[in-house]
Amino acid sequence: MKNLNVEEKFKIVVIVGAIFFLAYMSLFQARGNPKIRNTATISDSELALEEAVIPPNGAALPIRWGDLGYQMVKTGVIDAGKFKKLYTINGELDAETEKLLSATDNENIKITSRNSRLILNLLWALGLGNKNEILEKGPMTDLRYGGADRFASTGGWTLANGDAMDHYSRHLFIILTAEQQKLVELVSQNIYRPCCGNSTYFPDCNHGMAILGLLELMASQNVSESEMYKIALQVNSYWFPDTYLTIAKYLKEKKNINWADVDSKEILGANYSSASGYQQVLKQVAPPVNNQGQSCGV
Repeated sequence: MKNLNVEEKFKIVVIVGAIFFLAYMSLFQARGNPKIRNTATISDSELALEEAVIPPNGAALPIRWGDLGYQMVKTGVIDAGKFKKLYTINGELDAETEKLLSATDNENIKITSRNSRLILNLLWALGLGNKNEILEKGPMTDLRYGGADRFASTGGWTLANGDAMDHYSRHLFIILTAEQQKLVELVSQNIYRPCCGNSTYFPDCNHGMAILGLLELMASQNVSESEMYKIALQVNSYWFPDTYLTIAKYLKEKKNINWADVDSKEILGANYSSASGYQQVLKQVAPPVNNQGQSCGV
């Protein structure tokens, strides 16, 4: 480049920079979308495992969404403008998303790798805004933590109309019987997530708050306890694909257990699904290379 003038050198720098940028964006998109991810380096057994843990066609959740999105927009737990702007920026706003926010006759939800972040945020808003004793009398309000507003699940919810705490356990989206409430409390204490060490009964991050909302919704529609664990594991797997692919690999290689035969309650427990439990699994098996997962923010 010694014989090139400044303008020519600048053009070369721009072209090279553009090439690197496009390559980076292609890699970024592929990591978040299994449909375009390069599977050439994945063995048949690994691919089969991935299809078992995070089915490419998604998983239907046995819950009717109904008018919950409409209610959350109406009360301000979700600011429709902010919510739509987020998904417009990411190119994820479509007719189905609009329907989940505005329609009153939605049927069952289906979670996929593509819409898992959307489902996470909808359930996060539901868990945060729905009035429940777990939020009012559980660990979230323990004085030693300084207040319920100090957690990622509350301070991190920036898609509300006003402050998130204006909606914290304020709205009667889902009304549970005493028996249903008891079931939610029981199950929530047995479900952990890999991003931290707390159970859903202490929903201090978005994933915990979202699972709480999911449990409340399932309990209100009379989903059985065993099915609640099964569905929670499916949802967690879409939110933390690498974690559960690694756990599935460990179970297959070390214990000769197929993913289809796992005890969902056991896998969701602290020994596997908490941050510390997962670290113990990692000491015994190599994780996948996809590096996919959800953050603890919107």
